[in-house]
Amino acid sequence: MAMHGEASPMSVTIDMTEDVALVTGAAGTLGTAVIDAFADAGATVIGADVVESEDDLSVDAFHQADFTEPAAVEDTIDAVVDEYGGIDYLANIAGTWQGGDPLEETDVETFEAMIDINLRTMFLASKYALSSLQEREGAIVSVSARSSLEGGTGDGPYRAAKAGVRLLTETIAEENLGTVRANAVMPSVIDTPMNREMMPDADHDAWVDPSDIADVIVWLCSDGASVTSGAAVPVYGEA
Repeated sequence: MAMHGEASPMSVTIDMTEDVALVTGAAGTLGTAVIDAFADAGATVIGADVVESEDDLSVDAFHQADFTEPAAVEDTIDAVVDEYGGIDYLANIAGTWQGGDPLEETDVETFEAMIDINLRTMFLASKYALSSLQEREGAIVSVSARSSLEGGTGDGPYRAAKAGVRLLTETIAEENLGTVRANAVMPSVIDTPMNREMMPDADHDAWVDPSDIADVIVWLCSDGASVTSGAAVPVYGEA
């Protein structure tokens, strides 16, 4: 027993050996980390992305599909359910950042891309996976953003899309009380090669490693978070 004032280490073991996880945005840095975390927990992992998969992804199956297209999403999820019997966990990782201009100078195409890639993919994946998740009393975790909590300069469409992810998460949680848990994580700047290239002079040591965020995502899907639904969990560390 730890004495008063001493920290005692705690290890968390998550066993998902009987479960099926679908991860969108699988080919990205965070998506790859989430796949690895589910695989480490023993889950059967299916990845989906608009681009081709890398050979070293730790997935049991990969589907190349554009998750902004309803038919592609429905076909992908139907194929996963047919092959594996259902889906226990949906990790909505697909997303991207684009910005830099004030709203009056922002291209309509940029606005549409931020809504489509960040919010529409989350909506469609959740919409078509929910029937299977309801049957298996599963969980959804989606990626919002710290910046979704307030307005800012130069990336309004991104912030709006990520705020939408957070609100749809709360809606799914409310509509599926006692059946499907839905939560979001809110990163700030994730330590990825792309972000380092875009911001070479930033304090990279303050950024959060993707694997740490992935661990939170898998935990939110696990029985350890059985009383948590409708939450937006900060995962930005010191960033």
